[in-house]
Amino acid sequence: MSAARPFISSEPRDHTLDACFLGPYGENDTLLEKMLVEFLRDHVYWRRNFHPEDPPAIATGAAHHPDYIAFESRMRRELHLLSAALKKSVPFHSPRYIGHMASDLLLPGLAAQMLTLPYNPNNVSEDAAPVTVDMEVQAGLQLARMLGYPHDPAVPACAFGHLTSGGTVANYQALRLALALKAFPVALRAAGVPDLSLPEDDWRAFNLSQADGIALLTAWQSWLVAQTPAEQTRWLQRVEHERIEQRGLVAFFAAHRQLQVPLVLAPVTAHYSWSKGLKLLGLGRDQLELLPTEGMRMDPAALRETLQRCARNRQSILMCVAVLGSTEYGTIDPIDAVLAARNESRRRGLDFAVHVDAAWGGYLATLFRHEDGSLRSRKQVAADYMVFPTPGVHAAFAALAETDSVTVDPHKLGYLPYGSGAFICRDHRAMALLAERADYVFHAATPGDYLARYRSLGQFIPEGSKSGAAAAAVCVTHKVLPLDHAHFGHLPRATVRAAEAFHARAQRFALELSDCVKALVPFAPDSNLVCLALNPCGNTSIASANAFVRSLHDTLRCDPHQPLQTKEFFGSMTTLRPDMLGPAQTTRIFGALNLDTSMLDPDEDRLVILRHTLMNPFLIDHENDISYIDRYFDFLGRRIRALHEAADNKA
Repeated sequence: MSAARPFISSEPRDHTLDACFLGPYGENDTLLEKMLVEFLRDHVYWRRNFHPEDPPAIATGAAHHPDYIAFESRMRRELHLLSAALKKSVPFHSPRYIGHMASDLLLPGLAAQMLTLPYNPNNVSEDAAPVTVDMEVQAGLQLARMLGYPHDPAVPACAFGHLTSGGTVANYQALRLALALKAFPVALRAAGVPDLSLPEDDWRAFNLSQADGIALLTAWQSWLVAQTPAEQTRWLQRVEHERIEQRGLVAFFAAHRQLQVPLVLAPVTAHYSWSKGLKLLGLGRDQLELLPTEGMRMDPAALRETLQRCARNRQSILMCVAVLGSTEYGTIDPIDAVLAARNESRRRGLDFAVHVDAAWGGYLATLFRHEDGSLRSRKQVAADYMVFPTPGVHAAFAALAETDSVTVDPHKLGYLPYGSGAFICRDHRAMALLAERADYVFHAATPGDYLARYRSLGQFIPEGSKSGAAAAAVCVTHKVLPLDHAHFGHLPRATVRAAEAFHARAQRFALELSDCVKALVPFAPDSNLVCLALNPCGNTSIASANAFVRSLHDTLRCDPHQPLQTKEFFGSMTTLRPDMLGPAQTTRIFGALNLDTSMLDPDEDRLVILRHTLMNPFLIDHENDISYIDRYFDFLGRRIRALHEAADNKA
């Protein structure tokens, strides 16, 4: 995005967005209020008509009793106090908020969640949520279609997805499923199951492709169903006894000494949830190997070298994680190159799952999908932008369909309430290995069992109880705004265009303030997240540069002790570490800022930079000729000049 689209005041407004949100000024308050009142009344009528012959349990005169009045008074008081306290919240709804990965909420999702809450469905099973469990399964299929996965439940290899509290739990589920599928063929060998074509040794069994592992699982299920009930029980117990989920990591690898505890490979930009996940599963943080990047995108050459080393050392790999929109920089890994590296590795006998952590960038996939779900060409996508998508970014999104699983966060670029993350796997048949009860094997007989199987959702997911209201919010939103470029794509389209405008404005800003500050966008944005590195002119100290940026950030962060109106804009910050950047990128970035890396302070081994998440689709208001991006850089320029003058006066 080095030559990004400038702000064009004459460009017509995208009115598709006008009905999507409550709005920065609460413009759609009447619409939301009308819907909430309508569906609250509808809920009350539902209660009254459940068994109308039952008498009211609460007498009409109860509202006049002193105890009732006292309770109402206490409740109102606490709710008023809560309402007052919440006015100190971060104004995610405003175009002046360009900080973390949060923005205004889509009205269909907000209304659907509020509408569903009084029914209080628990999506652990259809017994507690007969409506919203199906909606959660449908939401998973909607996301699968967006990613290019098979999404027809009548197809045996259909994808499956479910919601989680966020991307962290979705990443746990990815690890859990990959380990179960990788270890299952080893368990079949150890149990001595006859009549199946099993790998020759544990190494080959542990390195089957996911497709081959699922085929073996399906063959085992079919073989088991054909046995007598007594034999089914005997063989089921025998295989379960050998599974890693039963034996645990220590006993499993002690029994299979040909195997080492597998590694998880991820770029240095990976979210810290991967470290947490390996600890949680008992694999250990030592099994997480972080790979170097090139421009904060996974370096394919480093991945290939690592895979060659692991193949030589017979070091198995559980999973390679690619990031589709890093948390800190919004960069997108070359997923196509990761898949190509796996294909090379397979020829050496080393196989593993490829998971994409698209918690941030997942919904950008809508820009790459036609209404029929097919992939748009780069030329078709690029028609709306100056530079986006680069060939590498388009190739990464095109490759999503060939990966094994993906994490997506509807509560980020899906504009839905917390917490609604999502885990999606390409072939749902692998989920049988996560079933908590062993009778899962009897669900494999016909493809038509897809929806019936997942109505007992609690068997397969990490959580027990979970709100069905989140599932309603996600599913309804995807129906109102289908996940393609012509519908939901209006949202990321506006924000990617804003990122291009922000990048262009940052370049002009660097020239305008060149007399007092060095300013640099360290990485051309792949998505709608843009960072800005700053250093006062004449300074070579990293510590002084960091103090300068922290002082700027103090004016951009939420302060609960001050009225919100004292803040003109809200932003966030992150850091650049030389050990993550590598020598070439460190020299480029620190050199452009005139910073001396030879004098790194142990307490200042990183460079603090400003981070801008451009989620709000109203950052550029063409109708009112307002660019909050221009306003932000004007504000930032005033603050920098004030700091510059203060430093001169002090000197």
